[in-house]
Amino acid sequence: MVAAPKPRRWARFVLALVVVAVAAGGFAIAFRATLTLAVRGVAGVASIVEGMTNADWWWRLSLPMVGALAAGLLSLSIARRGGGGVSDVMEAVALGKTRLSMLVTLVKSAASWCAIVCGGSLGREGPLIQFGGAAGHEVGIRAGLSSDDRRVLIAAGTAAGFAAAYNTPLAAVAFVLEIVAGVVVVDTVVPTLVATVIATAMTRAAVGPGPIYGTRAFVVTHAGELFAFAGVAVAASLIAFGFARLVALGERAFHRGWLKPPWRQALGGLGAGAIIVFIPAVAGNGYEPLNTLLDGTSPIAVVAALLLAKAVATTSSVASGSPGGVFTPTLLLGGCTGYLIGVGLGAAGFDVGPPGGYALVGMAAAIAAATHAPLMAAVLAFELSGDYAVVLPLVLATAIATALARVLGQDSIYMAELRARGVMWELTMAGREVTSDPPQA
Repeated sequence: MVAAPKPRRWARFVLALVVVAVAAGGFAIAFRATLTLAVRGVAGVASIVEGMTNADWWWRLSLPMVGALAAGLLSLSIARRGGGGVSDVMEAVALGKTRLSMLVTLVKSAASWCAIVCGGSLGREGPLIQFGGAAGHEVGIRAGLSSDDRRVLIAAGTAAGFAAAYNTPLAAVAFVLEIVAGVVVVDTVVPTLVATVIATAMTRAAVGPGPIYGTRAFVVTHAGELFAFAGVAVAASLIAFGFARLVALGERAFHRGWLKPPWRQALGGLGAGAIIVFIPAVAGNGYEPLNTLLDGTSPIAVVAALLLAKAVATTSSVASGSPGGVFTPTLLLGGCTGYLIGVGLGAAGFDVGPPGGYALVGMAAAIAAATHAPLMAAVLAFELSGDYAVVLPLVLATAIATALARVLGQDSIYMAELRARGVMWELTMAGREVTSDPPQA
């Protein structure tokens, strides 16, 4: 078969790129909008946290269980197909040997939607990222593109989904380069930038142009305060490390064979609901309490309780098998850690900035420790707040947190998924070195 002329090939690629970006952005908008519409239609409020706060205790207890049961049933229907996680997207881009199933992605997204809308302690970024990657794979095949072009489309679609989830185009590009691809290649960077612009523009047209947590104005009072932010980085990294270990312990407890899906997921939802009965702010991905932390208005006892409760509730939801992300819950754990340190230093008489700034730095440090992606974490926190004043603390904290996580020997949350499947690689100055054979697609 004669290869198509280069102009025609590039025309098909550019058209496919636009389709993938629009699909990823549209899916993210629909996913978020339907969550809001469902909560408003049932509870008459704008957020699941507010709905749980107003609900009777038995609703708080039972509703997450019902959502997790529905998620378990949906997941069970495609259990034999496997896959559907962010690690699949990483493997598809890095090695080009994994087929991303759109059917699996859609079913898992529906399962995640059911769990989240009912109050499960889960992040919503997972389905959006996975759909973007699957869309890149599907469109690439239908457009008759080469394997390399399809890998670029998967990376671009992943970035588009991330950008639409958080309204952070630069962090989305960094997410792909640091985590998904693992290497910086111009052939990947340019399409990824274009895809994030399209997806972010669509998101801003639908939900507003500003940062999703609102514009903030934090200050660094003096250069010596950088030592305090370094302390936040260490504490947030240890919290992220402990949270990862807690989730691993939870997975071992839920997967001992004594309880099968979907009852396993239902039990996890019940565990989360038992915590939501007493602390409704635990429901959902953590967006609402993060806003309060950044405002600097939360009582310290409430934040301390939220830190512990969110870690346990998210473990119960995720470890039991309800599909969803831990990205935003990890941001919340880091935010709580930074907030507590900021308030504590102020109470001790130190000359420090507002606790909201410490919460923001804690968010970035925790996610850097969890993902081993310091640049992405710093840029993400900057874009979430729109405040340039905290750039230096963010860069310092994410570097320290990532270094400490690596010293502790902790895999990133995504590499841990790959290791469990027998797929590993290391990034060196020479590039990517595969250290184990991937399973055949």
